[in-house]
Amino acid sequence: MKPTLRPRNPNFSSGPCAKRPGWSPQVLEAAFLGRSHRSAKGKARLAEVIDRSKSVLGMPADWRLAIVPASDTGAVELALWSLLGARGVDMLAWESFGKTWVTDVVKALRLSDVRVFEADYGKLPDLKQVAADRDVVFTWNGTTSGVRVPNASWLAPGREGLAICDATSAAFAMRLPWDKLDVITWSWQKVLGGEGQHGMLAISPRAAARLESHTPAWPLSKLFRLTKDGKLDEGIFRGETINTPSMLCVEDALDGLKWAEGIGGLDALIVRSEANLAAVAAWVGRSDWAAFLAEDPATRSCTSICLKVKEPLFANLPKPRQAELLKRMTSLLEAEGVALDIGAYRSAPPGLRIWGGATIDRGDVEALLPWLDWAYASVRAEAA
Repeated sequence: MKPTLRPRNPNFSSGPCAKRPGWSPQVLEAAFLGRSHRSAKGKARLAEVIDRSKSVLGMPADWRLAIVPASDTGAVELALWSLLGARGVDMLAWESFGKTWVTDVVKALRLSDVRVFEADYGKLPDLKQVAADRDVVFTWNGTTSGVRVPNASWLAPGREGLAICDATSAAFAMRLPWDKLDVITWSWQKVLGGEGQHGMLAISPRAAARLESHTPAWPLSKLFRLTKDGKLDEGIFRGETINTPSMLCVEDALDGLKWAEGIGGLDALIVRSEANLAAVAAWVGRSDWAAFLAEDPATRSCTSICLKVKEPLFANLPKPRQAELLKRMTSLLEAEGVALDIGAYRSAPPGLRIWGGATIDRGDVEALLPWLDWAYASVRAEAA
């Protein structure tokens, strides 16, 4: 039977993600438009994004945070090109974006001392292989696989190498261990539902020291330069951005941060995300056809919740046919207006991906799940 209850908000995309509950364009009316972002008031708005972000996340006082171009991708690339090369590096990859960072380090930077530890979608590599005297680059949460690291116990205390973490679908939804990491990146359009194109780069004192002591063997474009005359460009970490930001997007980012503060900060954001995962987990536990792509429950993401079909009808079909049937499922759901953009990432195994970040209400997730059963039954009947 077709369900009757529909999600109030069908936006379950993994990026850009749903706006916060109650959002409307009116929240942007006070945006600082038609003025220079380098004016005193413009820089103050940008600095406010930095300060509120640090506060909500509980960032240590001695860390620095900057707004950088090109979303999380730009933040990660800036870190890789500016910091790597001083010592050997271990690269971890278990999904699409982690594999992209491997390609950049191996084929673009062409570092000579690189060790790559990879795992298939749904799994983690052996994290214990990471050496304490080497830099390490990894995603905290695999956005395209739904697999996250369960903790940071595998990062040795007092390690010599830097830990560079792409946390774009983890920041504001998972607790990050600042004492174990040196670089953390994210983007506005994930957990707080901001607009795209702007990234955030957080660096520890050790990462700042590396920037001042290490000169890369390759030239750095203007967009990647965090130092002047061998010293950290402190202005970048006070809101003096490298390029021109969208002040409309800045206003939207501030709205998301104020909403986070108003509901109880990081603790409340984490509770909301974990509640969404719990709702899906309870449904999967009853399902005769759906399963998590993440094999270990301890590694299941509470933001990018990735599912696969376990029922034999799909398992015995070639992947192109599986993908075709799953696309039919998502088309049915979109036509009903109950779920938008929940197909698996293009390079991931055929499946579904439901965003469970903090801007999603658990009630909407619970309303969606019977529709997944309906769509699957419809497609199965068509394929029989």
